[in-house]
Amino acid sequence: MAKPVQALDANILYLQQNRPEQALLSNIFNEPADSGLPGAQLAIEDNSTTGRFLQHHYKLTHNQSPTAEPLVAAAVEWVQNGEGLIVANVASDTLLQLANHPALRAKAVIINTGSGDDSLRHQQCTTGLLHTAASRAMLADALAQLLVSKRWQKWFLMRGQRPEDSLFASAMKRAAKRFGASIVEDKTWSFNTDLRRVAQQEIPTFTRARAYDVVVVADELGDVGEYVPYNTWLPRPVAGTQGLTPTAWHRVVEQWGAIQLQNRFEDLAQRAMNGTDYATWLAVRVIGEAVTRTNTTAATDIYKYILSPEFEVAAFKGRKMSFRSWNGQMRQPIALVHPRALISQSPQEGFLHPHTDLDTLGYDKPEVNCSFKTQLD
Repeated sequence: MAKPVQALDANILYLQQNRPEQALLSNIFNEPADSGLPGAQLAIEDNSTTGRFLQHHYKLTHNQSPTAEPLVAAAVEWVQNGEGLIVANVASDTLLQLANHPALRAKAVIINTGSGDDSLRHQQCTTGLLHTAASRAMLADALAQLLVSKRWQKWFLMRGQRPEDSLFASAMKRAAKRFGASIVEDKTWSFNTDLRRVAQQEIPTFTRARAYDVVVVADELGDVGEYVPYNTWLPRPVAGTQGLTPTAWHRVVEQWGAIQLQNRFEDLAQRAMNGTDYATWLAVRVIGEAVTRTNTTAATDIYKYILSPEFEVAAFKGRKMSFRSWNGQMRQPIALVHPRALISQSPQEGFLHPHTDLDTLGYDKPEVNCSFKTQLD
C-alpha cells in the first residue's frame, strides 16, 4: 500500500531592509526599490508547482524596514511562533544581528541574499547563516580568472571613496595574488568633479601610469566608474564594477534555459531580473527543494539536508549548485558581462581544484577562520 501523502505548510519569512538613496555623480541608473521581492514571489510560484502534487503549501510573509530593529523583532517573533525559515535581503550589520541573536542563532535557517561582504564568509561565519548572494571574493576571482587567461596580468586598480569600494578593491588585490596578476598602480578617485562635463580631461590624467593591460574599477555605486571606458590614458579594456563586470545574474544570461526564467520574471515584475532578485529567487527555491526532498519544514532537518553532500539545485547556470560546508556559501558560476552581452562564465577552463572548480571562486576551506557547524542546535 502506498504511503499516504502528508500535507505541509511551508512558511517563509522574507526580510527586506530598504537602503537609503545616496547622492552619486552619475544618476543614470537606479536600483529598483523592490529588488529581491519579485524574485521571492516567483520562487514561491515555482515551489508551488511541485508542491501542489505533494500537498506542500508555500506562503511568503514579507516584512520590510529601513532599520534593523523591526526586522530582528519580526524574525524573533517568527521563530518563537514555531517557524524557522528566513530569507534576508538586509545590510551586513543587520545580518549579523539576526544570525547572532540568542533567539535565532543556530535555531533558524537564515539565507542571505543581499550582502556580498567577505567577512561573513571567512571571519564571521555563523551556524544557521547561509548565502545565495555571491561574495565579493567570488566576483573578483571570476574576473581575475578571465583576465589572467587572456594574459592581461598588469592591472591599474582604480577605486572610489566609499567603504564598499575599498572592500571590492581588496577582493581584487586578493584575486591578483591568488592567480598571478600584479597591481602596477592603485589609486583612489578623490575628486568631486562633474564627469558628465569633463570626463575626457580628468580620466586620462588620472589613469596616466606605466604600462598596464587593463583598468580594474572598484566603484560599486557608480560614482565615477561609468565614465572610465574609452577615457583611459592608455587604450586599454576596463573591467570590474564597470566595463566587463562579474555578476551572479544579469538580463543578458539566456543559456541553459535562463531565458524562460527571465521572461517569467519580467511578466511578474515588469522589469529585468537583477542579482538580488536572482539570489532571493534562489534562496526560496533552495528551501523548496529541501522541503520536497525531506518532506518536512523543520529548520533542523532542512539545514542538515541543505549542507549535506546529497543536496544540489538546478538554477539556470548550466551546473548543479550546492553549499560549502565550511561557511554556508552557495557554489555557483559567475557571469562576465557588459550591458548587452554575456562574454564568458567563470570558473574558466584550466583553473583546477581537488574537489570542484566552483571552489576556485571565493574563500576555500583552508582560508576560512571561523566556527561553522552543519547542524542546528
